[in-house]
Amino acid sequence: MSSALRGKSQVEHALSEMRRMILAGSFAPGEHLSEPLLAERLDISRTPLREALSRLVQEGLVDRLDSGRCQVSSYSAQDIMDAIEVRGTIEGLAARLAAERGVSAEKLSECRNILVALDQAVGDGGNVAFNAYVRLNAAFHRWLVEAAGSAIVARQVERISRMPLASPSAFLDGQQDIPAFRGTLVMAQQQHLAIFESIEGREGARSEALCREHARLARQNLAFVMTDSALSRDSIPGLSLVKS
Repeated sequence: MSSALRGKSQVEHALSEMRRMILAGSFAPGEHLSEPLLAERLDISRTPLREALSRLVQEGLVDRLDSGRCQVSSYSAQDIMDAIEVRGTIEGLAARLAAERGVSAEKLSECRNILVALDQAVGDGGNVAFNAYVRLNAAFHRWLVEAAGSAIVARQVERISRMPLASPSAFLDGQQDIPAFRGTLVMAQQQHLAIFESIEGREGARSEALCREHARLARQNLAFVMTDSALSRDSIPGLSLVKS
């Protein structure tokens, strides 16, 4: 393996591990990140570590201070609400573009298959096939962005989804045993079906509005987890970064 490839591999390793640790609450919000200690912990040199830190700054998980040092980011609940709203707005744009520009029969068939599988995973909400739902929900949201046929929109959705708790799957970890949460999956699937129907029917404005409404389910879930004292803040990746 060339030195360039080894360097890239080290950056990706550091990025993946540090992202995982931050979202899991291994570091407290505002905690300074020591480069020597991190390099030792991850068994990498300082150069790829610094590149990984720079990418985490871009993702919003790490803040760089005027001194050049890095610290773990912290967010208010309103920050996360705003990020979810932004994602819903951009996904709404993707849906409108897909509806107005049209989607191929092959691409529509692909989504129908996803939705059929999601119906089976959700059932009536009483016994959700949770792992399948997580995978298929991600597939639906990925299809939605791809259907727009816009690299610009895709990049913006990817960027905002990197924010803690802002992605379509953010609240799907740690809540599978809560009956009220499982009930929201039934509602979410109904919205998936309506979004697809509006795109297939070339209803741009309706599809955009439905996507924005769909994202607001995540805002409801955030409000729920922020007020549920019985729910561990470490059980949902990224929740530890949100100030109570």
